[in-house]
Amino acid sequence: MFQHLKKTVSCANVLTLAYQSLGVIYGDLSTSPLYVYKTTFSGKLSLHEDDEEIFGVFSFIFWTFTLIALFKYVFIVLSADDNGEGGTFALYSLLCRYAKLRVLPNHQEMDEKLSTYATGSPGETRQSAAAKSFFEKHPKSQKGLLIFVLLGTCMAIGDSVLTPTISVLSAVSGVKLKIPQLHENYVVIISCIILVAIFSVQRFGTHRVAFIFAPISTAWLLSISSIGVYNTIKWNPHIVSALSPVYMYKFLRNTGVEGWVSLGGVVLSITGVETMFADLGHFSSLSIKVAFSFFVYPCLILAYMGEAAFLSKHHEDIQRSFYKAIPGLAVTSVMLVTTCLMSLVMTIVWKQRTITVLAFLISFGSVELLYFSSCVYKIPEGGWIPILLSLTFMSVMYIWNYGTTKKHEFDVENKVSIDRIVALGPSIGMVRVPGIGLVYTNLVTGVPAVFGHFVTNLPAFHRVLVFVCVKSVQVPYVGEEERFVISRVGPKEYGMFRSVVRYGYRDVPREMYDFESRLVSAIVEFVETEPGTEGEEGCDSLRMRKEETLEIMEAKEAGVAYILGQSYAKAKQSSSVLKKLAVDVVFAFMSTNCRGTDVVLNVPHTSLLEVGMVYYV
Repeated sequence: MFQHLKKTVSCANVLTLAYQSLGVIYGDLSTSPLYVYKTTFSGKLSLHEDDEEIFGVFSFIFWTFTLIALFKYVFIVLSADDNGEGGTFALYSLLCRYAKLRVLPNHQEMDEKLSTYATGSPGETRQSAAAKSFFEKHPKSQKGLLIFVLLGTCMAIGDSVLTPTISVLSAVSGVKLKIPQLHENYVVIISCIILVAIFSVQRFGTHRVAFIFAPISTAWLLSISSIGVYNTIKWNPHIVSALSPVYMYKFLRNTGVEGWVSLGGVVLSITGVETMFADLGHFSSLSIKVAFSFFVYPCLILAYMGEAAFLSKHHEDIQRSFYKAIPGLAVTSVMLVTTCLMSLVMTIVWKQRTITVLAFLISFGSVELLYFSSCVYKIPEGGWIPILLSLTFMSVMYIWNYGTTKKHEFDVENKVSIDRIVALGPSIGMVRVPGIGLVYTNLVTGVPAVFGHFVTNLPAFHRVLVFVCVKSVQVPYVGEEERFVISRVGPKEYGMFRSVVRYGYRDVPREMYDFESRLVSAIVEFVETEPGTEGEEGCDSLRMRKEETLEIMEAKEAGVAYILGQSYAKAKQSSSVLKKLAVDVVFAFMSTNCRGTDVVLNVPHTSLLEVGMVYYV
């Protein structure tokens, strides 16, 4: 009885999430019928009286939806989630863990014990072992893979910048059919107002946005599908025959180069498809599959079919404009990146046979290359805009990655030896005053160089010292029970600890609103559960633990000070002009405007002490 109730509730939850996803994920797809046909016929492609072109375009739309959206994304790509997270970075995270790419310089073996770090069965196939060996033997291939992932991510951003604008602009442009005297400038102004209103609502959260827009999207899809059925029956029921792929061949044979170029408009029918995979964190993959397979997909196919049937009898209603083809290049680029990454995931993570991986890569990659090549033709006509945006974003991301990596290497090279600290004795060569000192560092081992400055120049320091390292791990989330990793630095009498605070790439560090208490609690728990040393009696060990716990709590009551090392990057004098521009200007600007650790952890300014350091790369 209870198992049946559990299944019922689970099914209800899936249907609820599927309904909510209609308002967030499928907005772009739902509005694509507004502009796909008129974009496809916006160039030199001419219509003939036998309607072969209309039939061929609909055939391309149907099979693109079926092959790319349904089979590739819904049936295959949605299964490659990373602990419920999707998107390009999720695929890359899986590859990093399974292939041990070690793109993070502060990786620790203990990170692999995280509950979300699961890498499946240890068994290897010949293909997966060969792929891992290739990345291990060729470090440059790891950097190339990172750049490839950044390219895909930035292309998705470039598409996301343009697609909402085009969708809203196309919808508002439809008003001109009823109000022909409406000037184009007013259409733009109205579109801008709508966009501002829509994006201002997003700050209330995904679930609230889904609650608001889900009924709107549902009503829209039901309306256009109903109109599609009506148009098909009324104007041209023979459009059903265009479901045959033969019409795609006839279309390309009859139209030649003009038909190939027009395929850039067909791509817009699946603008937004990548968001199905990227929004898995809010909606389960099953709910997204259900929503698309049983509602969105049939509604849109009926809408496109009805539109094609109507246009076959009303050629003059196809509006001619070229600006709507701009996002096609970004969309096809992201699809190609996803296909290539999925091929690696199938090899390394899923451990599929080579023939299966090649079948996936060739089947979908060839179709996407066809669309990509047609979109390249549109670069002079506006296609350069998403490319420029993507390259700008990618340059910023890569420079940030390069600068932070060099900064970490500098910290590693200049860290203070533990033996040197231990040689100074329990007082570390200075007066130990009541309180806790939190020294922030990028290092997971060793003592940061900034602490060496304190030892050399300051006469006193706190009785309890904690070296805090806030770092990212190659998982989407880290549970609160696994957040802190506490260890000692030196003997017990030194009162020094190290705390590694771990976050996933989807975690929000700002949620650490009570960081002090949680950190002290983690240290106390470590002290109370720490194995005793040889020679300690049971009663003596328990007494020493209680005394140390009391000292830590008294130190917390005396006050907590935060010591942050502010590192500034400088390019060496011998560096090239390009490197100086990247490090001294771009990276310096980003570092200045980046949210600091003090803001992330809500450090009180009265307890903050910053020490500046310059490092040369």
